[in-house]
Amino acid sequence: MTKVLEGITVLEQGTFITGPAAGMLLADLGANVIKIEQPGTGDPFRAFKGGLYSPHFQTYNRNKKSVTLNTKLAEDAKVFEELVKSADVYIQNFRPGAAERLGAGWQRLQELNPRLIYAAISGFGQDGPYVSRPAYDTVAQAVSGFLKLLINPKNPRVVGPAMADSISGFYAAYGILGALVERQRTGKGRLVEVSMLEAMCHFNLDAFTHLYSEGEVMGPYSRPRVSQSYVLECKDGKWVALHMSSPEKFWQGLAITIERPDIFKDERFATRDGRIRHQEDLIEVLGAIFKTQPRSEWCARLEANDVPHAPMYDTDEVAQDPQFKHLGVELKTTRPDGSAWRTIRTPVTYDKETETQVVAPPELGEHNDKILGPIIDKLKSKG
Repeated sequence: MTKVLEGITVLEQGTFITGPAAGMLLADLGANVIKIEQPGTGDPFRAFKGGLYSPHFQTYNRNKKSVTLNTKLAEDAKVFEELVKSADVYIQNFRPGAAERLGAGWQRLQELNPRLIYAAISGFGQDGPYVSRPAYDTVAQAVSGFLKLLINPKNPRVVGPAMADSISGFYAAYGILGALVERQRTGKGRLVEVSMLEAMCHFNLDAFTHLYSEGEVMGPYSRPRVSQSYVLECKDGKWVALHMSSPEKFWQGLAITIERPDIFKDERFATRDGRIRHQEDLIEVLGAIFKTQPRSEWCARLEANDVPHAPMYDTDEVAQDPQFKHLGVELKTTRPDGSAWRTIRTPVTYDKETETQVVAPPELGEHNDKILGPIIDKLKSKG
C-alpha cells in the first residue's frame, strides 16, 4: 500500500495506550515512528504479562523503531535534542508539567525545531481543577458520561476494551494530520493538545446533542431502543445480533424468517413507535423464538430475507469468518527473535491497495545502534 506519510519522522515518548496508539496510527500510514523509551524497562506496558513484550505492548507498537534514552542524563539529553531537530512530530502523554521537567516541553522543543508539530495528550487537559488527577481509561469514560451508557443497571460492572485510551489516541493522530497539512502552507509547527475528557465527550456527541436539543438524558438502552437493536440466544447457546433500524421491509423480512406473519397484528409491535415503546416485550417474544433453532439456521434464514444481522462472534470465531478472510484483515510476519507474529491490518485503503506488510513491535532499544549511533558519533566529533 502507498505509504502516504513516508518521509515524516515521528518521535513518540508515549507509554501505555494513548500516546502509543497515536504513534501507531501514523506508523501504519508510513511515518517513521521512533519510540523513545527508558533504558532497562521501556514502556511500562511491556512488562504487563512477563518479560518486556506483553500482548498489551504489542497491540499499540507495531511498525515502530525503539531507542532508549534517559533524558535526565546530560549526554542523553543532547542526543534527544538532535533527534528533535530533524523530526516532524513529537508525541507525549505525560501528566501535565512532566514534559517540562524532562526538558521536553512545547516551548523548548519548538525553539529547537520551529517546524515541529508537538502533540500532548492528557487526562483532563493541561490546566484546570482536575489537572493533577491521575486519569486512566475507566476514569475518562466515567467523567464524560460514556460509561453510564455501557453499564447494565442489573449487573453494574465495567465492560469492554479500553475505548477512552484508544479513542484519545485516534483524536491525537487526527489533530496531528491536520497540523501536517497546515504546515505545508505556513512552514510552522503547531501545539496539538487532546485530553481524554474532551475526546470522550466528542465521541459521545449523540448523547450531548439529545441533551442540548431535547433535554433528554440518554441511558444504556436509549440508542438500542430507537435503532431497534437486539442480541438473541439461539438453541446451541450461540448468539445473533439484529439491527432493524427504521425501514419496514426489514421487519417484514424478520416476520417471514421467524414464521410469524401475524406478529404485526399485535398492536404493541404494529408500528415503529410501538416497537420502541414495547421493546422489552418484543425481546421476550423474539428470545423464545430464537431459542428453537441453532445460530447457523437463523443466520441462513435472516440472510435469505435480507434482515440486517450478524452472528455475535467471539474473537476466535471472527478469524474464521469468510468475509474476514476474503478481505485479508489478518497480517503475518516475524518478531525480532524470529518467532511468528500476527496482527490486524489498518482498515484504510488507497486506490484499492490494501496493506499487506507489517513490522512487529520492536524489542527494547532494538534500533539504538542504527538511529542513535550516528548521532552519538556526530556529537563526539564536535567535541
